[in-house]
Amino acid sequence: MSRDLVGALLQLNAEKGISQDALVRTVEEAIESAYRRAAPGNENIGVEVNGQTGAIRVYRAKTVVDEVEDPETQFTVDEARAFKADAAIGDRVEFAQVDADTLLRTHAQTARQVFMQRFREVEREQTFGRYAAMEGEIVTGTVSRVEPRAIILDVGREPERVDAILATTEQSTMEHYRIGQHVKAYVLEVRRTTKGPQIYVSRTHKGFLRRLFELEVPEIHSGAVEIRAIAREAGSRSKVAVASRQEGLDPVGATVGQRGGRVQAVVAELGGEKIDIIPWSDDPATLVANALSPAQVVAVHIDEEARVASVTVPERMLSLAIGREGQNARLAAKMTGWRIDIRSDQVPSADAPPRPLAKAAAAEAPVAAAAPHADAAVETPVAAAAPRPEAPPEPTAAAAKPRRATRARTATAEAPAPVIEADAPATEAKPKRATRKQASVGEAAS
Repeated sequence: MSRDLVGALLQLNAEKGISQDALVRTVEEAIESAYRRAAPGNENIGVEVNGQTGAIRVYRAKTVVDEVEDPETQFTVDEARAFKADAAIGDRVEFAQVDADTLLRTHAQTARQVFMQRFREVEREQTFGRYAAMEGEIVTGTVSRVEPRAIILDVGREPERVDAILATTEQSTMEHYRIGQHVKAYVLEVRRTTKGPQIYVSRTHKGFLRRLFELEVPEIHSGAVEIRAIAREAGSRSKVAVASRQEGLDPVGATVGQRGGRVQAVVAELGGEKIDIIPWSDDPATLVANALSPAQVVAVHIDEEARVASVTVPERMLSLAIGREGQNARLAAKMTGWRIDIRSDQVPSADAPPRPLAKAAAAEAPVAAAAPHADAAVETPVAAAAPRPEAPPEPTAAAAKPRRATRARTATAEAPAPVIEADAPATEAKPKRATRKQASVGEAAS
């Protein structure tokens, strides 16, 4: 019996990864529960199990108090010192042993049920503790289910199964997942449930970007290079400010890597998200100027009271400093913690003369407006000189392509219209030439 118990405890320790001390306490609680059901009254039963030999010892105990209210579970200090010389108030003192024959078969089944229940609780608690220690770290899981509002990842090891929930709000809009795909995620929170630990993960958190750089850049993992600030818009663009703790070490070059190999590995994991690596500076003006990269900055004015940084950039760099839909300036403000106002270095004043280009455009405007009137003046005499009385004039369209004039139309347009006078005699019609048949008929009639 003792050897079988020790062997079972060692096997559970190897398979489930539960410590032997936790298994021994579970066995003690199960046997104690079974003996309490077998013992008469409300006695305090204690159980001790030797994890090395498997020996089980069951005893009765009472609590030391000043005034006894329950004689079955309490006794005074003088009564307790008869069994334990240094007994004090509040101690639990053993005073008798229990024979193992008092445990019946039904009680053994109760002990087995209690042991299985406590064993599952210990297993869930140990699993929860293992994953709770991983909050803020990266886990790798396999996509097991795709639901409308979340993706379920299987991050457990055999034989245990632990699900991690990747909500749609924590997913990048540029990424798509399929069943069986291996996905890395950042552990946000671990909660206790009746079915085991529930893990909530994210791929949009800026801590996910930090952990990826720690995996790819040994200098960041060792602490020689420190990530001081991160501003991120998942799936689009991120800015990372780095500083060096080691003299002579370039933090930006170490983070980017040879030919950009290190940062490209992080970009590939994020699905093509753009990442700007900038050097950190304790000077607010220098930090704001670096944060607006790749745009060049002419000057930075810092207002400490209002926490506003007024930045002047070249005219050609204005759109680059602001970014698409203000993204570059927005990320720079998030990373630095300053409100940034961007202005061009060529802002015209109210008294400045207009630009020569504007004058040229204004001089050309009357010519363009007068051109249609000149064309109309040229075409009007031609239309009056050649009227067509047979048909009304056709409407002309400004955008219509002119039709090519044929020879007949050209001759008609050049020749003057025929004029018929009322007093002129009518022109005689030319007689037709008689045929041979008509001539022979005329001779026969004469």
